[in-house]
Amino acid sequence: MRIDPASHMQPAGTVLPPNDTCELLARRLRTDTQGEVLFDDGSRGRYATDASIYQITPVGAFVPTNERDIATAIDIARDLKVPVLARGGGTSQCGQTTGAALVIDNSKHFRKVLEVNVEEGTATVEPGLVLDHLNAQLKPHGLWYPVDVSTSAQATLGGMAGNNSCGSRSIAYGNMVHNVLGASAWLSSGELVEFGPLGQLGARAAGIAQFVHGLAQAHRDAMAQHWPKVMRRVAGYNLDIFDNQSEKPYTADGSVNLAHLLIGAEGTLAYTRSLKLKLAPLPRAKVLGIVNFPTFHAAMDAAQHIVKLGPTAVELVDRTMIELSLANPAFKPTVETALIGKPAAILLVEFSGADKAALLPQLKRLVELMGDLGLPGSVVEMPDDGRQKNLWEVRKAGLNIMMSLKGDGKPVSFIEDCAVPLEHLAEYTDALTEVFAKYGSRGTWYAHASVGTLHVRPILDMRADGAAKMRAIAEEASALVRKYKGAFSGEHGDGLCRGEWIEWQFGPAINEAFRAIKQQLDPIGLFNPGKIIDPPRMDDGALFRFAPPTAPRPYRRIELKPVLDWSSWNVNADPVTEVTTAPGTGGDSTGGLAKAVEMCNNNGHCRKFDAGTMCPSYRVTRDEQHLTRGRANTLRLALSGQLGADAFTSEAMHDTMDLCVGCKGCKRDCPTGVDMAKMKVEFLDHYKKRHGHTLKDKLVAYMPDYAHRASRMPWLLNLRNRVPGAAWLGEKMLGFSAKRSLPEWRTDTFWRARDTVAAGLFSDQASVLAAAARGEKVAVLFVDTFNGTFESENVFSAARVLHAAGYALHTVEKGGGHHCCGRTFLASGMVDEAKIRAGALIDALLPLAQAGVPIVGLEPSCLLTLRDETLVMGFGDKAQAAAKQALLFEEFIARERKAGRFELALKPATAPILLHGHCHQKAFGAVSPIMEVLKLIPGAEPELIESSCCGMAGSFGYEASHFEVSMQMAEASLLPAIRARPDAIVVADGTSCRHQIGDGAQREAVHVAVLLARHMML
Repeated sequence: MRIDPASHMQPAGTVLPPNDTCELLARRLRTDTQGEVLFDDGSRGRYATDASIYQITPVGAFVPTNERDIATAIDIARDLKVPVLARGGGTSQCGQTTGAALVIDNSKHFRKVLEVNVEEGTATVEPGLVLDHLNAQLKPHGLWYPVDVSTSAQATLGGMAGNNSCGSRSIAYGNMVHNVLGASAWLSSGELVEFGPLGQLGARAAGIAQFVHGLAQAHRDAMAQHWPKVMRRVAGYNLDIFDNQSEKPYTADGSVNLAHLLIGAEGTLAYTRSLKLKLAPLPRAKVLGIVNFPTFHAAMDAAQHIVKLGPTAVELVDRTMIELSLANPAFKPTVETALIGKPAAILLVEFSGADKAALLPQLKRLVELMGDLGLPGSVVEMPDDGRQKNLWEVRKAGLNIMMSLKGDGKPVSFIEDCAVPLEHLAEYTDALTEVFAKYGSRGTWYAHASVGTLHVRPILDMRADGAAKMRAIAEEASALVRKYKGAFSGEHGDGLCRGEWIEWQFGPAINEAFRAIKQQLDPIGLFNPGKIIDPPRMDDGALFRFAPPTAPRPYRRIELKPVLDWSSWNVNADPVTEVTTAPGTGGDSTGGLAKAVEMCNNNGHCRKFDAGTMCPSYRVTRDEQHLTRGRANTLRLALSGQLGADAFTSEAMHDTMDLCVGCKGCKRDCPTGVDMAKMKVEFLDHYKKRHGHTLKDKLVAYMPDYAHRASRMPWLLNLRNRVPGAAWLGEKMLGFSAKRSLPEWRTDTFWRARDTVAAGLFSDQASVLAAAARGEKVAVLFVDTFNGTFESENVFSAARVLHAAGYALHTVEKGGGHHCCGRTFLASGMVDEAKIRAGALIDALLPLAQAGVPIVGLEPSCLLTLRDETLVMGFGDKAQAAAKQALLFEEFIARERKAGRFELALKPATAPILLHGHCHQKAFGAVSPIMEVLKLIPGAEPELIESSCCGMAGSFGYEASHFEVSMQMAEASLLPAIRARPDAIVVADGTSCRHQIGDGAQREAVHVAVLLARHMML
């Protein structure tokens, strides 16, 4: 991914230093520091982008482990004249964290809370600390840091300071600049300087303050004339700390704090070592009113009246985002609770305080206000905390939900943070909508309506004419901003897409003052050049992630024939109506695979550490390479030829994909629907066809084929677990970890023991079809390789439960063995073989599925293959027919009980129940049904273990190369939670999950079918 040095006319920060300089930098960093030095093409490519439309390949990436590493790296870079770019979560939307520089990643090791002073309400933190992680540590003290950005699960405090972030509740708490009390930072000279209140500054900081004060005095008239007076002005440098221009002064008493000069500076003035933050009491109570509007204009017009009620937040969600949220299974149930009919827009109006009872009258006043405004019955009152939390999570994901549109046209961020006074909000949005229409586009909107900041992204195709339209729209939008006396940068900073508008906003005199500030603090231009001072043009195609045909290196996709069907992504969409063309018509030379990969917009949602599944390997390593975003970026670069010939099937790509455990957490949790598990299946097939399969691959893949024969001699195969040295030898020869026990083979498989153990429980196909035709209760039990071979008691338990509830049962088999879904072949990179097995299974199930007979499975990864991968194997309608009838055991029972068809007498619970959800259960929304089923046991109060992947993931955790990572995944939350409850029954439906729990916690975990069978009344 080398970028040839270009002419000296290109802006600073966009051209790489000479190759020998870069190589010397890497050598010195490896010699003089303890940090990770990442100068390979893949790593540089992964750090070349943020959540913006831009891509600039860095010199390299450096992950420091201690403060000395950072100071040394700055010294080396200064000596070699290589720019330095500090980076946190890499989620900036304007290109702040992209540049031809040494990128220093603070997010892995610099994430500590250094001090909390509860009495003073302050916290001192390192710059790589994520906001949600800080607030989790503050919660026991009744405090929080209230700059609640929507990316709070991945945004670092250093990045928030760099952008002067704001958040949904800025109307009550202000921006980042209002909530920072001090900063410790390195200057480009290597000096470590303390920035804080004017009276407490050291000599160097005092000199900087005196200089900036002189600039403020010299430009007093220009500031009064040109400086935006809205609170949401984040452009340029905060020269007005000495001459306040904001509607909300930076300090309550009007004093000057020099640390505020660094806030919003985008890392161009200094490198942050630590931040001292002002905390706020955690609101004890909140209520939410959701106002449904018949028109978008009505919502915008109402905001100015609603803010007079004193809310802590007023947030807009428009119709496009409502529809996209309803289309996302993770968000749909929550969004539906907020709607009255089909509104054109909704406003989320929050009131907070010490007592919920005292807040309820404010909700009533909101209802009355809407009646006065001619919209009676338009408010959904939501005092319940759980429902509020769920709705705010959807709202926080809004920016990324907007990016889930298929096709090359995407909502593009470049004017989305313009802030205008509330009284002009409706006029401004109407006018801007007309501008979009003029250029054949339309905007998707959501906004901090409380402060007049609008997040709006017109839909543009940056691979074609998007750049020209972006320039034209920006010019007309800027005229509107000036007309309504607003700010062009209202939240996400300047970066590459708004940097050139700084002089337009403030005028040449103030712009020169900004240049003087940069010169005073960073005279050699070391830190993040090309941002704020001397930025490039926003529409410079050479800097785009998807460079247009006119760029020096236009974006092109390689030729590739995929083994899975990606055609649903290979479409084009109308930017106004969003209607997509037929699958396969999008012109993607990779059959849609590249377009599916390109859905990743780098929002970094996969960096979160909350209760969701995504992304388990990143949670262990904290490496960008082992992040869903990192994998998607690497795939995109390979599929567009930017990593060289054959990069898609290279060893480097294999290293990047290796720790993807196929959990499918991203399929559900990623707002833009990036399904990395399916992408890994596609990649692995191509990779293995080039490099060949190992014996281990074949043993795993073909297990369904040889399991029946192998189970005849379990004594021989089980020697591996019992004979000293056998496990060690197996690791050396096959790669299965000697530290891990393997599943025990047995002769009494389901298929051998059925006629004796389960006599009378199963019927032939004709009988079941006849019963289905009569409307009787029937089901086909899909017996997978793992439960049928190694844990046949699970199948018998499920059969007994369903038979006792009155269901006629059938299983599908084939001569000499059983049917397989193809899962083991998919995991081993043998898609063609998987298609043969899955096709045979679907053919066997088809008559039953067409008759409406439910297909009930026990192993989540196997049953859900019918609802996922088989749909992209080319089987057409018959795969769809089987998928519609495929249900997990617990899903089936929950559905049947809801319909009044399932009754079963059960004995009361005798112990607490802990549930670990299989990753695929989580991805397909099947955790709630299992909780419902467990509650059928009288007195049961099941608890869900808030865990990510258990770490086994099929054969992943058995492999020696993955054992340590596998155990770290399990130790993150699952195993400690189980050890903490020695009295509890542990339920886990996944075969590999149960094995991990047995190995790691020495505890039995049972399938829900077994637990129900144990509680059946005999």
